[in-house]
Amino acid sequence: MNEQLDHSNVEHGMQPEDTPELRALYKGFEDENLIPLWTQLGDLMPMHPKPKAVPHVWKWAKLLPLAKTSGELVPVGRGGERRAIGLANPGLGGNAYISPTLWCAIQYLCPGENAPEHRHSQNAFRFVVEGEGVWTVVNGDPVRMSRGDLLLTPGWNFHGHHNVATEPMAWIDGLDIPFSQQMDVGFFEFGSERVTDNATPNYSRGERLWCHSGLRPLSQLQNTVSSPIGAYRWEFTDRALTEQLLLEDEGQPATVAQGHAAIRYVNPTTGGDVMPTIRCEFHRLRAGVETAPRQDVGSTVLQVFEGAGAVVLNGETHKLEKGDMFVAPSWAKWSLQAETQFDLFRFSDAPIMERLHFMRTMGED
Repeated sequence: MNEQLDHSNVEHGMQPEDTPELRALYKGFEDENLIPLWTQLGDLMPMHPKPKAVPHVWKWAKLLPLAKTSGELVPVGRGGERRAIGLANPGLGGNAYISPTLWCAIQYLCPGENAPEHRHSQNAFRFVVEGEGVWTVVNGDPVRMSRGDLLLTPGWNFHGHHNVATEPMAWIDGLDIPFSQQMDVGFFEFGSERVTDNATPNYSRGERLWCHSGLRPLSQLQNTVSSPIGAYRWEFTDRALTEQLLLEDEGQPATVAQGHAAIRYVNPTTGGDVMPTIRCEFHRLRAGVETAPRQDVGSTVLQVFEGAGAVVLNGETHKLEKGDMFVAPSWAKWSLQAETQFDLFRFSDAPIMERLHFMRTMGED
């Protein structure tokens, strides 16, 4: 077969002779802040995505002690706002970005602490891998945070957190900060110094209104950009995954692949993603299952919720256990291997890529 053409091996028809006149031309380009396309085509238009971000794994057993120490040394308050420690992709030059579009952090709140209220253009969520005792208050609605829950804070919603327990609590935050920053769309506004409602209800008002299977309140018929549900509870996620695998046992087409159950969290007003820039999913693999390798345009991040297994990132195998996280940047090849039953929370920038018609996938789960 003929060698596949690439920028590095195609015959280059724009290599003029190095002359004083050519150097003067290039100097003129430089003086006027101009750069010719023919000198940079391979960087601007690669044959396939070549991200600066790299695949990387963060170990929960190392993150949690560092977060705990920060809780002992760094107070929570106005200005810094959150005791949140960003996961910095090694390929992105020291920025606290897990990918060019996504931000992920471990947040830590000690007993009795209040993280002051604020709001921002960026969309945010929280996922709890363990612990309880914190309520996040979103636009005045107190929302319990418990193990396995996905909590939403869509853009421009006031929100703060308070810990009413006797133990500290850690969780992960996910936001579209890098995308928002690169697009220059960010606004920020301070709110109350303390949360505006100290109540600790078992279910938030949003849940009481919206979380009734297949039912929509007639008082809320207008579709919303982000989901009106503040918390997607673990009990329902677990039940949905369990039933998929039971249906598979009965010979019914309920799973995305043999031994692989998965759900997507959705906005009940549209059936689409929970927020316009972030997709959230949960995956469960039976022990011994291996997923097919896949590549996607855009970035994806997964955290192990329960169980043990591994991820293969561009051919390199990394063992994973509870709390561990990894990022697969655009077009990185990745697959999962389950040693035990393997539960993983996943989020990505897929809504952006799909809406802009850049999405492309090779391989399937």
